[in-house]
Amino acid sequence: MPDKNQSYKKFSYDAHARTCAPDDFLGQTRRTVQGVPVSEDQIQMIIAAIKSGLELAPADVLLELACGNGYLSRLLFGYCQDYLGTDISEYLVSVAKKNFEALPHYQFLMSGATEYINLEPRPERFTKVLCYAGFQYFPDEQAYGILKAIFERFRNVRTIFIGNIPDRDRAANFYKTGLPSEEELSDSNTSIGIWRSMAGVERLAVGAGWQVQFSFMPAEFNGSHYRYDALLRR
Repeated sequence: MPDKNQSYKKFSYDAHARTCAPDDFLGQTRRTVQGVPVSEDQIQMIIAAIKSGLELAPADVLLELACGNGYLSRLLFGYCQDYLGTDISEYLVSVAKKNFEALPHYQFLMSGATEYINLEPRPERFTKVLCYAGFQYFPDEQAYGILKAIFERFRNVRTIFIGNIPDRDRAANFYKTGLPSEEELSDSNTSIGIWRSMAGVERLAVGAGWQVQFSFMPAEFNGSHYRYDALLRR
């Protein structure tokens, strides 16, 4: 079992992505299993879950927070009228702009989620919000603030899909040789981010005004044994 007093590594997606090849889109965002990029059927399961959860329609204007390099995002372009993806990583956004941006309807922007949510001049234009595999990198106070600001400012957003959340109650399914310290499991600056129970996510969401429904990916999905998705509605 790991030494609970042992220090652990911090992680930066921006720094990691810069070590990957410019066209290693899955490697840049660590959408890998033991260093090997996930298969196309895994990617399609993710896209299917997002489309179904958000009930994407041709007239929707989709906002994605923590969009990364846009590799997954591009697969949603055909299912909505307009799209804006934001991410705090300068490098990942530059990759998205170079390879996947399709102006004027599908755009990427470098911005922290809190900054963007609070400063967007036309929040009423958006109808759906997505945050896939990114929510765990927002500390509780920031996560609550983002959800609250969306509820108050983005009045036409009826649905938020938060995907691929590491489940605190099933962390032992991932750390088979012993759990890390509570400090590490609660740190947003690790490679996996914060492990939150469904009850923990529900407290954040309900406190910000949202109703919550949880779901799980099919058993054949590589992270189904320790991750879950959350659908927030007004």
